Amino acid sequence: MSEVSEGNMTFWEHLDELRKVIFRASIAVLLIAVVAFLNKDILFEIVLAPQHSDFITYRLICRLGEWLNMPSICPDAFQSELINTQLAAQFLIHISVSLYAGLLIASPYIIYLLFSFIKPALHANERRHSGRIITASFVLFFIGVLLSYFLIFPLSFRFLATYQVNELVKNTITLSSYISTLTILSLMLGAVFEIPILAYFFAKLGFINTNILKKYRRHALVVILIIAAFITPTGDALTLMLVSAPMYLLYELSIAIVKRTKAASL
Repeated sequence: MSEVSEGNMTFWEHLDELRKVIFRASIAVLLIAVVAFLNKDILFEIVLAPQHSDFITYRLICRLGEWLNMPSICPDAFQSELINTQLAAQFLIHISVSLYAGLLIASPYIIYLLFSFIKPALHANERRHSGRIITASFVLFFIGVLLSYFLIFPLSFRFLATYQVNELVKNTITLSSYISTLTILSLMLGAVFEIPILAYFFAKLGFINTNILKKYRRHALVVILIIAAFITPTGDALTLMLVSAPMYLLYELSIAIVKRTKAASL
């Protein structure tokens, strides 16, 4: 679509173009979801991997403990059983997880379609910066999802699945609870990793500056530690550090981004 034709388009023609974007994005998501659905064993081998005590995260922590001569940090072997309590739940979960996979894998293409739709309405300078912001936003969100899958969810699941108020009370986790917790944590971490992007926009709007962020650095560290302790209630210092360190680095990255944004606007 050329800029000239875009500028001469009516409201209904714009709406028709948006419909095409939504249609193409939906087809991409559905196609990938169908492929994921047909490869059920591979899909759920990935999704259910963190429930096993030989998951890569636990093995790496054990190796780290050996390297630091701290064998006590190596997680003990544990067993967790997932059950299903509703007749159609497994089939519906199979469909929903396939759709999640389709949406996640197709998201770069969806972002490209949306950016292509709004690009003709932007100035040259706005196009250049918008492309970078969209790319950075997606990369940060994806890093947050990976951090949740490989670190935060496994440690949280292991703690909560093995925690007992009394030895007479056995933990039997439902599949729906497992999937919903994994999804919520992934979305939460993906959103948290958008902090530098939010800092950029707030700096552009004049809401924050580097002096404010530096002034409340200690307060931010306390909040980060509280959040890290909340989402990973394992109680050990190593886990708290592994979770809070990336979040604090995001805060420092936000300071650098705000500083550069202010300098560029002068």
